[in-house]
Amino acid sequence: MRDDTNDLKEIVRGLGLKEKHHAERSIRRPSKADQARNRKPEKPKKKPENMKIIPIGGLDEIGKNMTVLEYQNQILIVDCGMTFPEDEMFGVDVVIPDLSYVVENAKRVKGLVITHGHEDHIGAVPFLLEKIKVPVYGTRLALGLIQHKLDERKLTGDLRPINAGDKIKIGKFTVEAVRTTHSIADSLCFLIETPAARIFHTGDFKIDYTPLDGDPIDFARLAEMGKKGVDLLLCDSTNVLRPGHTPSEQVVGKTLDGIFANARHRIIIATFSSNVDRVQKIIDLARKYGRQFTVSGRSMENVVTLAKELGYLRYPDTAFVELSQAKSVPDNKLVIITTGSQGEPMSALSRMADDIHKDVKLKKNDMVILSSTPVPGNEKTVSRVVNKLYEKDIQVIYNDIADIHVSGHACQEDLKLMHSLIKPKFFMPVHGEHRHLVRHKELAIELGMDPDNVFILKNGDQLTIDKRRAIEFQNVVPAEDVLVDGLGTEDVGGIVLKDRKVLSESGILIVSAAVDRTAMELVSGPEIVTRGFIYVKENGDLIDEAKAVTAEAITDCLDRGISDWNELKNRSRDALRKYVFEKTRRSPIIIPVFLDV
Repeated sequence: MRDDTNDLKEIVRGLGLKEKHHAERSIRRPSKADQARNRKPEKPKKKPENMKIIPIGGLDEIGKNMTVLEYQNQILIVDCGMTFPEDEMFGVDVVIPDLSYVVENAKRVKGLVITHGHEDHIGAVPFLLEKIKVPVYGTRLALGLIQHKLDERKLTGDLRPINAGDKIKIGKFTVEAVRTTHSIADSLCFLIETPAARIFHTGDFKIDYTPLDGDPIDFARLAEMGKKGVDLLLCDSTNVLRPGHTPSEQVVGKTLDGIFANARHRIIIATFSSNVDRVQKIIDLARKYGRQFTVSGRSMENVVTLAKELGYLRYPDTAFVELSQAKSVPDNKLVIITTGSQGEPMSALSRMADDIHKDVKLKKNDMVILSSTPVPGNEKTVSRVVNKLYEKDIQVIYNDIADIHVSGHACQEDLKLMHSLIKPKFFMPVHGEHRHLVRHKELAIELGMDPDNVFILKNGDQLTIDKRRAIEFQNVVPAEDVLVDGLGTEDVGGIVLKDRKVLSESGILIVSAAVDRTAMELVSGPEIVTRGFIYVKENGDLIDEAKAVTAEAITDCLDRGISDWNELKNRSRDALRKYVFEKTRRSPIIIPVFLDV
């Protein structure tokens, strides 16, 4: 074996170095202290980035959809809709989301993106733009409908049109608009990207392979997104309880064609004004069978005018006749497209059924078609209108009789296809009542998702997500219903609604009296006026006794030296309430009005 040590010594001597010194240097290792001194300082670990998803509306309900997304102190809003009031919301016109969180953080809000132009997605936009300035992105039809709302309220807005396929930068959010199919033209779904997470929001959608406008949902792009990876899916849950596929709009077209072909008299057809494709089909059928058309109902007039201007509706001017001139058109040459498919009390169709429509008087041979199905909660109002129409000996065709309506929302098999294309890590069902959200969670689990990766939130909750995990937080922001009565949004609350409910059930009783608080005596009265409680002329004894009870309560207070107005009113109110309840088992609102003389 070769002695490498001798070779090394020779090399050291040749370099003129001391052997011992070199040997020490050759085997010496840095000490831990040396290593610590020479070590480069470590950079502090960067905190993982995340996104926050905060639903303000649209969960545990159908309507007032609004979702807030937050990233690095910036906010993006998806939709800002309204819903209609429930039966016990007396006098309330519409219900909108609680906008307080986004108003308080107005400087952080970078944009509002709109999926489509239905009221439950755009109805609250004017109320938002009244409070903050924010650019609104949507298709031309959606923005046109929003602009009309702004014009009605004398507001202006920064409306920015986008098209399917566009990819736009909104603050630190990258938003890609993808074409989808729904019951209104130009519907979009959105891929929203940040470095923290990629989120896909379906908006409202159905899988229609043969839509009337010829442009189906962009399956190829959805598959590309799923292949690249989506961290969170937010998906429409409206029809998750329905098995199978949602039928194509073509089904309605074929059914209506058969009805029009056999009609011999005037046709009145009620449908959603926003369903522009169906309105176009009705117009096409009218022309096919030699009829002119007209429209009735404010929203129908507005949408048809707007859609014609923007090119979504196509027909020659000769095909249309003004409603006021429609009487000059023979019945077998006329189609009236109207609002009121949901039986709304003051809608055009309801006014026709009640014989109070100024331009349209129903005739015995008319054919009335309700091209819709009742929205949950509207069944009674629709039945009322249908019964009134039958009473007039009019031919009525509705969804129970023929396939004259299909939903714009995905059924179970369509939802499965969406999940399979997007393949999300995490899933949050949206746009549905609680039963819909729960069933959608079960559907996702059936498709293989980890139950721990599916989150059912409530309005006001928060889902914090990054590429590795998602965490739910409850009751993060206010998300109560905001009730709109006329132009006011701040003056109707729970107490007001409770009073209105009592008024509707038991009426009101006003008691007035004149009191001399110096002399401590009842000078005049009390007098009692009622509304919605009893008919005074037929209940004189009850009113007289009520006056005596009130007078006794006032006099008793004065005899005790009590002259404070609030105390006088409270004691007289309590005495009168007790008496009235004992005699009638009813509790009207009682308002004492005292005059100091």
